[in-house]
Amino acid sequence: MLSLDLLWDDPPKQPQAQHSLQSAHPPILSYIQARNLLDQFKQGRHRVEISLDLGLNTASVVLHPEGVSLPDGQLLGWDAVRQISEAETICYRIEGNIAYPIRAFGYDESRMVSLMPTKGAPTLLIGGLPMHRIKEVDPWEDTRRKLKAAGGAFGFVLDTATGLGYTAIQAAKTAHEVLTIEIEPAVIEIARQNPWSRELFANPKIHSLIGDTFEVIQDQPSNHFSLILHDPPMFSLAGELYSTEFYRQCVRILREKGRMFHYIGDLQSKMGAGVLRGVTRRLLEAGFSRVLRKPQAFGVLAIK
Repeated sequence: MLSLDLLWDDPPKQPQAQHSLQSAHPPILSYIQARNLLDQFKQGRHRVEISLDLGLNTASVVLHPEGVSLPDGQLLGWDAVRQISEAETICYRIEGNIAYPIRAFGYDESRMVSLMPTKGAPTLLIGGLPMHRIKEVDPWEDTRRKLKAAGGAFGFVLDTATGLGYTAIQAAKTAHEVLTIEIEPAVIEIARQNPWSRELFANPKIHSLIGDTFEVIQDQPSNHFSLILHDPPMFSLAGELYSTEFYRQCVRILREKGRMFHYIGDLQSKMGAGVLRGVTRRLLEAGFSRVLRKPQAFGVLAIK
């Protein structure tokens, strides 16, 4: 397994001041900002305030016939702006006056990993499937609901799937320490480019590993964690993370009365209901004393 010098904070806080984009980070645009720029230019505007970090802050840009002048001196041509405006499933990093899609290939180059914009925090797109809820709630609120369903994060917390780091970031606000595990290096590469993930790489309370959660958990000390936040890939992709053997390891490393929030999906759907039955049975077989349904968070809370 590989340890990373990771870490950042909450939504990254909503804009308090304009022109707060840090020069260390290139501008990031999605179709939302690109369409706004095109509309403003058509209306004859020459200077507008937009977000260059996917909604966290705003900055002033100048509109010319040739394109958009960004605060860091770059000029993004209108052809590039139109290209971004037509791409609803990917965000773009602007460097050297060029728009680069934020994406990477996974381990075997069979699956593309990319950053997908939403009306709030972006989500991770793997093999064309979003890794967060994006209907009714945005990914940041989706994470808040999981933590609320878990009863909050205190003591030592294990996050079994880093993704964009939203779970680790929010848990670290109240936890003593968060260990987060990610099996796919390409996901970390995307997270590093996501403005909403910066706290993952800056917060000293967050410790990150690249490795297989099924293997990493076997090396963790017994009776150590107060909370496990388990948001695994779907059952067909990672069945071992739904197994009785894995759940027994979770029981082992949890402290007495420790909790595990297990994301499943919509419990009211036919697929979700089927997974729920199997998960509940195996959690109890593994040694958890109670399993409580948390439909608002699309999961269950298992208590040791």
